[in-house]
Amino acid sequence: MFLSFYCGACRSWAEEEPALPPGLADDGEPVLPPGLEDGGEPALPPGLAEDESAATPARKPETEPKGKWPLPFHGFWETRGGVRTRNDPVQPRDAILGETRLQLETEKALGDAVLELTADAYADGVLEEAEFDLRQLRLTASPASRIDLRVGRQVLTWGTGDLLFINDLFPKDWQSFFIGRDVEYLKAPSDALKIGFFGDALNVEFVYTPQFAPDRYITGERISFWNPLFGRHAGRDDQVNANLPSAWFEDDEFALRLYRTVGRAEIAVYAYAGYWKSPGGQQLVPLRATFPKLCVYGASARGTFGKGIINAEIGYYDSRQDRSGDDPFVNNSEFRLLLGYQRELAKEFTGAVQYYLEHMMDYAAYGNALPFMLEPRDRDRHVITVRLTKLLMNQNLRASLFAYYSPSDGDAYLRPHVLYKATDDWRLELGGNVFAGEADHTFFGQFKHNTNVYAGMRYTF
Repeated sequence: MFLSFYCGACRSWAEEEPALPPGLADDGEPVLPPGLEDGGEPALPPGLAEDESAATPARKPETEPKGKWPLPFHGFWETRGGVRTRNDPVQPRDAILGETRLQLETEKALGDAVLELTADAYADGVLEEAEFDLRQLRLTASPASRIDLRVGRQVLTWGTGDLLFINDLFPKDWQSFFIGRDVEYLKAPSDALKIGFFGDALNVEFVYTPQFAPDRYITGERISFWNPLFGRHAGRDDQVNANLPSAWFEDDEFALRLYRTVGRAEIAVYAYAGYWKSPGGQQLVPLRATFPKLCVYGASARGTFGKGIINAEIGYYDSRQDRSGDDPFVNNSEFRLLLGYQRELAKEFTGAVQYYLEHMMDYAAYGNALPFMLEPRDRDRHVITVRLTKLLMNQNLRASLFAYYSPSDGDAYLRPHVLYKATDDWRLELGGNVFAGEADHTFFGQFKHNTNVYAGMRYTF
C-alpha cells in the first residue's frame, strides 16, 4: 500500500479547488458510452449481434495433434522372477516365475453408460509362451435410480475373509497366488451379468454366469501337487486331466447376496448354485478330475469391536452329487466357519488374526466307503491365519507377513513380502512363498517342494 502526502509552504488546500474529471467541467454531462448517444441501444458483445453476419465469428477449436490416442490409457509395466529354494523332482526347472507384463486400462462414456477395459499381455519365460489375459471388459449402466447393471468380463468378490473364502464363489487364480504374482491376480475374471438394487431396508446383488467359470487351479504345469490315486507327486509331465462343464446357458452359475447395515455392522446372506470351483471329484474310467454340482448357503457379519474390526462368516456346502456322503470320489458336504479380528497394534503397525474351520458332514459314510489305499481326510480341518503389516519411511516402505497354520494337518504356508515405493511411478518388491508340512497329502504340505522366493519391479503410468 502506498500513501501520498501533499504539503505546500506557500499554498493552502482551501485556496484552490481541484479540477473536475473530464466530462463534468462547466456543468456538462458525463460522456456516454458508445451506442448510448441520441438514446441509442448499447452495442452487444461480439457474437450476440442481431445481424449474425456482423458478429465476430466464433473461434474454431484447435485440431487435435495427429497420432493422439482416442481414449486415455493408463496402466503399468512390470517384470518378475522367482526360483524354488528346494529341489522338485517332478519339475524340470528351478525357475517358477519369469515374466514381463504390460497392463492397459481405459474407459469410454457411452451416453449414461460406461465401457471399461483392462487387458494384460505378458511373455512367460518359464513356460516359454506369450499370453493375453482380458481382465475386464464390462459395460456399467444405471437404468433406474436404485439399480446398477454390469455386464461383461469382470472381477467379482464377496465375503469378509482375508485370503480365506467361504461365500465368495467367484474364480480364484491359485497358480498366480503361489508363485509370486501380485495378490490382485488371486481374483480371476469371469463373464457375468451383475445386477444391484439398493433399497432403504435391503440391498440386493445378483450375479448370473452363463458359462461355468472355474478356478485357475493347480494342474502340475508349473506347481507340483500330491496325487492321492498314485500315491506320489505329479508335475509337468503328469498334469491334471479335467472334465470341465462348459456348455453356455446349461453349465451356468447363480449367486445372490442380500445385505444391509444394522447399527455399526453390515449383515449379509448368500446363496450360490453351480459347481465346485476347483476339481471336487474323480472319474476313474477314463481317469480325469470332475467338477460336481454344488449349492452354498451362508451369512456374514462385519463391524467395529473395541479398537478394531471383527468379522464372522458361515457357509453350508451342499454337495449335490454326494448328499449321502458315501461316494469317496466326490467331495462330501461341508459346514465352514470363519472368525476374524484386526486392529492397529502401534503407530503404522496393524495386526489381524483369523480362525477357519471345515467340518465334513456324513463323515462315517465317507470313512466306510473310502478305498483302503487312499489316505482319509480329517473330519475337521482347522486353520489359523495371522497378518502383520508395518509401514516405514513415510509409508513408502511396507513390510508384511501373512501366515497360515493348520494344527489339524500339521502344515503351514508363509507369505513374507516387502514393497518399496521408490518414486510415484516406480516400485520394487521382494517376497516368498514358504510351504511346510509333516505329510505329503495335506493341503499345504503337498506344495513344500514349490517353496520359492521372488522379486519384481513395476512402472506405473
